[in-house]
Amino acid sequence: MKGYAIVILLSYLLGSSSMALYLSKWKKVNLRSGGSKNLGASNTTLLLGWKAGALVALHDILKGVAAVMAAKWMFPQLPWIGAVAGVACVLGHIFPFYLKFQGGKGFAAYLGMLLALNWKAALVIFAAVIVVTLLTDYIVAGTTLTVLAVPCWLGVENRSWPLACILCIASLVILYKHRENYVRIYNGTEAGLRGAMRGDHRQK
Repeated sequence: MKGYAIVILLSYLLGSSSMALYLSKWKKVNLRSGGSKNLGASNTTLLLGWKAGALVALHDILKGVAAVMAAKWMFPQLPWIGAVAGVACVLGHIFPFYLKFQGGKGFAAYLGMLLALNWKAALVIFAAVIVVTLLTDYIVAGTTLTVLAVPCWLGVENRSWPLACILCIASLVILYKHRENYVRIYNGTEAGLRGAMRGDHRQK
């Protein structure tokens, strides 16, 4: 249990680092007052443009990768340690202690976790996310597809329901954090990806 506790703590702290926060302070734009009002890659794209959004996404993906790889290196004998680390990293991104537990929505860190756990599955999911996002014009559509598919896929592939249950913790939290997006889609007020690429939603 000590090994799991160490990994959970370190992965949570790693996940709580926020490139979106750093950029918002540099650009002097409050990401929590516009768009989806959270410190994540999609909202950064909406309010600061695709270059800033890409930087945030890269940072968040890499910290998910780093959490899983570091945990496997430190405690290779512990079952599911990579998944535990990845989930802790995602939760750290969503609930950073120094921001009153109000961070991003965790999707990019989730993708990083998936990439480190199973890169082949990650490539398939990445392709599916891009297609679904482009077809629907909603980033949240690709997010939803991913967090629903990953626990089932990896659980079946590894014949491990404990693994699927661990991953479901992060998936359920991410779905909950996107509840307002689903309401906006229903009401027809959700910001689309193509509008974000044109800069329609940026703060002036």
